[in-house]
Amino acid sequence: MAARIVGCGIGRLLGSLPGRAGARGWPLGVSALRKVASGPPGSAPAAVQTASYPKLRVQAAQQPAAFWGPLARDTLVWDTPYHTVWDCDFSSGKIGWFLGGQLNVSVNCLDQHVRKSPESVALIWERDEPGTEVRITYRELLETTCRLANTLKRHGVRRGDRVAIYMPVSPLAVAAMLACARIGAVHTVIFAGFSAESLAGRINDAKCKVVITFNQGLRGGRVVELKKIVDEAVKHCPTIQCVLVAHRTDNKVHMGDLDVALEQEMAKEDPVCAPESMGSEDMLFMLYTSGSTGSPKGLVHTQAGYLLYAALTHRLVFDYRPGDVFGCVADIGWITGHSYVVYGPLCNGATSILFESTPVYPDPGRYWEMVQRLQINQFYGAPTAVRLLLKYGDAWVRKYDRSSLRTLGSVGEPINQEAWEWLHKVVGDGRCTLVDTWWQTETGGICIAPRPSEEGAEILPGMAMRPFFGIVPALMDEKGNVMEGGDVSGALCFSQAWPGMARTIYGDHRRFVDAYFKAYPGYYFSGDGAHRTEGGYYQITGRMDDVINISGHRLGTAEIEDAMSSHPAVPETAVIGYPHNIKGEAAFAFIVLKDDAGDSDMVMSELRSTVATKIAKYAVPDQILIVKRLPKTRSGKVMRRLLRKIITGKAQDLGDTTTLEDPGIITEILSAYQKHKDKRAAGTGIFVT
Repeated sequence: MAARIVGCGIGRLLGSLPGRAGARGWPLGVSALRKVASGPPGSAPAAVQTASYPKLRVQAAQQPAAFWGPLARDTLVWDTPYHTVWDCDFSSGKIGWFLGGQLNVSVNCLDQHVRKSPESVALIWERDEPGTEVRITYRELLETTCRLANTLKRHGVRRGDRVAIYMPVSPLAVAAMLACARIGAVHTVIFAGFSAESLAGRINDAKCKVVITFNQGLRGGRVVELKKIVDEAVKHCPTIQCVLVAHRTDNKVHMGDLDVALEQEMAKEDPVCAPESMGSEDMLFMLYTSGSTGSPKGLVHTQAGYLLYAALTHRLVFDYRPGDVFGCVADIGWITGHSYVVYGPLCNGATSILFESTPVYPDPGRYWEMVQRLQINQFYGAPTAVRLLLKYGDAWVRKYDRSSLRTLGSVGEPINQEAWEWLHKVVGDGRCTLVDTWWQTETGGICIAPRPSEEGAEILPGMAMRPFFGIVPALMDEKGNVMEGGDVSGALCFSQAWPGMARTIYGDHRRFVDAYFKAYPGYYFSGDGAHRTEGGYYQITGRMDDVINISGHRLGTAEIEDAMSSHPAVPETAVIGYPHNIKGEAAFAFIVLKDDAGDSDMVMSELRSTVATKIAKYAVPDQILIVKRLPKTRSGKVMRRLLRKIITGKAQDLGDTTTLEDPGIITEILSAYQKHKDKRAAGTGIFVT
């Protein structure tokens, strides 16, 4: 029964006591956008009126206070009104919204809906075991959140303390996030596929006081030993005072001195917990993302601006309507899960899907059987999964009724034309709106997408197209000049702040400024390149720095290099990303071995294990090539662009190689790469499947 306990919500099992209901909220955007656009009384939301979209775009760009001020006032439930809409300066990385205002995010996501409709379904947990979904009402989620919040307080967690959440997608994980928000603690959700070493690094950087985890996880029919990973991690985490352990399975795990059985503790607590009143710019959560250096960075998101932006984009990009079932299949360990599984949908009072499994378990029809059974209206997933399912053919899709679907969405990486067409024509039967969305952990929510727009406006395949309200892109050339007009490509930057963007890197604001505002002074630099068409639409062309996107997971190549270079036989390594027909991008590692390295096959095996242990299994390079040396400039910098050209078949167009210390190295590497390809073709090459 352990799994059932987690799924049903503590309140349902232990008897219900009335939770605290917050002040009345307003339907998102209806009244506020009406005021912003000065639409006639009783009209439809201004953002979807045919004439209002261009007007709103211009106003959001030119008069941010007039645009965002009424939206924030009328959308969110405030304890204390704000006095200043925004105060931002990109030159110093200062970003502040709705200053002076106070509110509680969990009240906005739970209490206001419990007051109006307590038995409305907040979450549908699509568990790993097919056909065993569990529905959680807003009342149950509030009671569970309050019990967990009281448990955290009993174990010493106070306002401003950091709490690590190492849990797969589940109602209790959502309650853990909201419980932190309720008491003013800062959560950092760490993807439950990360290794003990990666987990420990993030816990220590954030100086977390408590870890919340499960005894085990279930995914794709396999058991994941979460508690064992946490046990190994906390050996190296001196700030951890307590590990709260919930139970997803009935299997017993070792419980040490720091470990506390979470369900038993929650059963003792009151289902009512008074919410902390938080300043708009107080920290809500930290989320670690990879940078171009080897050290992951803890991006900080704050309260009001983030919540408003997540809720508004959720409603307008996906055409969310009251009563819809919103299906985002992302993991809560990533920003997509934060914004479009938890905070955006719950602020809007939606029913949100929690998908615990994989797209091919028990078969490649899993998504579409779920759509039919749960009557999902919006489906939001990664191109990686689409490309994977495409290989299995159309029959697995057409087997199930998908008539409930109205909007399809793509997230995490640019979607290729073939995958877009298949998603639109086969999954959506050519009738669903398909939104290819561009955004990042740093942006907090969707920045560029085909919707919202004028009613009936065109959508072009594989293109994000239109900036959201308040998003003002600028394409920069190599000299840092703004590129005007259409049919131009450059570095994707933004000239103006928006409420949802990250505020800093935890403990290192200088790194935040250097990473995002230094390259192009006065602008936020996304790290991506983009093309602007003659029609003014934006198409993302990919990363411009040393970050690769593996199955929608951003990963710094330096992280992989650091892990591999820790092997005593590997003095040098260079990792680059290359196109992969399923993952979007994969990692290719060039390594130099010491003369006394011994058995190279053994070294390869150890390197793969090292990367999996230090980072995660998905970070293991798909291909590893041994070379005698790496191409370097006279100053010693590895010329990764040359390696990328070689493995992507562009060796005839290497560009300027005059700075190479020894041009002869290109012939060496080309020869080694050709032998590598021949071995792979023969089935005997060194590579990772």
